[in-house]
Amino acid sequence: MSRRSARGRLLLVEDDPVMGGSLADRLGLEGFDVAWVQRADEAEGAVARARPDLVLCDIRLPDRSGEALYAALRPALGTVPVLFMTAFGEIDQAVRLMRAGAADFVTKPFAVGDLLERIETLLRRAPLSGTGSLGVSPAMRAMEETLIRAAAVDSTVLLVGESGSGKEVAARFLHARSTRAAAPFVALNCAAIPEALMERELFGHERGAFTGAAIRAPGYAEQAGEGTLFLDEVMELAPALQAKFLRLIEAREFARLGSARPLPFRARIIAATNADPDARVRDGRFREDLLFRLDVIRVAVPPLRARAEDILPLARKFADEFATAFGRDVAGLRPAAEEALLAHGWPGNVRELRNRVERAVALAASPWLDTLDLFPELPRPLEEVLPTLAGVVAAAERRSIAAALATTGGDVAAAAGRLGIARSTLFEKMRRLGLRGRG
Repeated sequence: MSRRSARGRLLLVEDDPVMGGSLADRLGLEGFDVAWVQRADEAEGAVARARPDLVLCDIRLPDRSGEALYAALRPALGTVPVLFMTAFGEIDQAVRLMRAGAADFVTKPFAVGDLLERIETLLRRAPLSGTGSLGVSPAMRAMEETLIRAAAVDSTVLLVGESGSGKEVAARFLHARSTRAAAPFVALNCAAIPEALMERELFGHERGAFTGAAIRAPGYAEQAGEGTLFLDEVMELAPALQAKFLRLIEAREFARLGSARPLPFRARIIAATNADPDARVRDGRFREDLLFRLDVIRVAVPPLRARAEDILPLARKFADEFATAFGRDVAGLRPAAEEALLAHGWPGNVRELRNRVERAVALAASPWLDTLDLFPELPRPLEEVLPTLAGVVAAAERRSIAAALATTGGDVAAAAGRLGIARSTLFEKMRRLGLRGRG
């Protein structure tokens, strides 16, 4: 059974039909997409179908214990948090589950409000870039589907998207869903390493291969082992290096600098670019035969402006992360700040959002992040920049009274006479303005 929405995907494992139905209905009304199963053996299949962002599981099920089920589900769940529901007498088992990696537990009977708060907290902490979910928007859900299908095979994948859109996050998601998940994920930024150093960084080198090579060092291709080699900004490779990459992919072997002995290349390749691959080939800046090898499965990574539903969940997640890292008390985003986030065009995509939230958390004076915390370049509201009429009047009044008191040597009665007001009136104004006199 399931209740559909876009707030987050929950897998509920509860054998009691009354409690399970009640929880599924309430969580659905709260805006969650709930898949409910009643047996442990159903839960294993439901993880693959529902791809939950969080699992809410009874600790005691008719066909398996919570510990046994958690051990079976953990490889498929990856970083997805599991929240167990336990009776008072089962707390020892819940503690053992926490030590094994479960996110948290709640003790029955519990208030639904407390459960909702616990779920919200865990979902905020859970990485959107983990094996749970890449986002809540239709665009990211569609991309997830493609990546999951691609993870089932070993074909090369080319991720195409704007700078900062999350191509490496998508690559890590794919890796975590593949049979290579337990092996290394090694990222190489092809634009960040000078051409003269790229070959030895990729293939490694033997001792004495060049001046300063005091020890043998493995390159990225070797470090990846049987895992994934992620080639970021692959279109920036120099022509000479493109030929070497082509040989690496075709021959599935390489040699360290200073050695003629070939070594097997066993990793899967995922490449990424923010350029138009076909235009680069037409311009003669990228080899067509290498693109054919890289572009077996092409996946478009949508820019942040095309998936507005992900902006606020990402902003809240980053705010929680930086609040923890900086030791700051962050209560959340003010409504005006949320509106500003949704209205912004995000030319820098997720990277820009992360940077803006980091700055806001670091410098904000209030626990509630406001528009100017996130967008300090915006003009300040006129009421914050221009003095109020009352402020102008008070300042002028203070100057006049201070001048009269100075002229009369602080004699209040004489100063009142100069100002043409009653002595009692002057005393009240002096009290309000923080001025002193005598008499």
